[in-house]
Amino acid sequence: MHPSVTSMWSDFLSQQSHASSRARNPPESWHFCDNEADANECAALVLSGRKRATATLLWWFESTGEPLPAIGDLNIVTDWSGQATCVIRTTGVQVVPFNGITELHASAEGEGDGSLEWWRTAHWACFTRELERGGQSPEADMPIVFQEFECVFPVEPG
Repeated sequence: MHPSVTSMWSDFLSQQSHASSRARNPPESWHFCDNEADANECAALVLSGRKRATATLLWWFESTGEPLPAIGDLNIVTDWSGQATCVIRTTGVQVVPFNGITELHASAEGEGDGSLEWWRTAHWACFTRELERGGQSPEADMPIVFQEFECVFPVEPG
């Protein structure tokens, strides 16, 4: 774990009047995407307020044993190198088939031009790379975990 994760969590807790002692350890930290440029861009988009959601293959959760996100979960978003950029809180979780993703979903992800067409093209390519590493192929109805969130730290003034 990058030292910035612990430092950001400590700073976040110092701003919380209701922080419990059980919350002293940092939550899960992670970066977006499977490459440095996209991971760093997505972290910046969260900080700007444009990116308010992410999409992950359900297969990834099943293959890693990671639990699905839940409303209220806190996570620390990092850049590719592991440097903490912000704390997010999950506000919604849906499991949606790839071909069931809507313009609203694509817009909430905030990537590219925000269109559904852009989302489908970019995510199909990313999911294809991920599935091929596991010996699988993408399918139009593959289940996607769509996680909505809000950036809770740092918070922009006003």
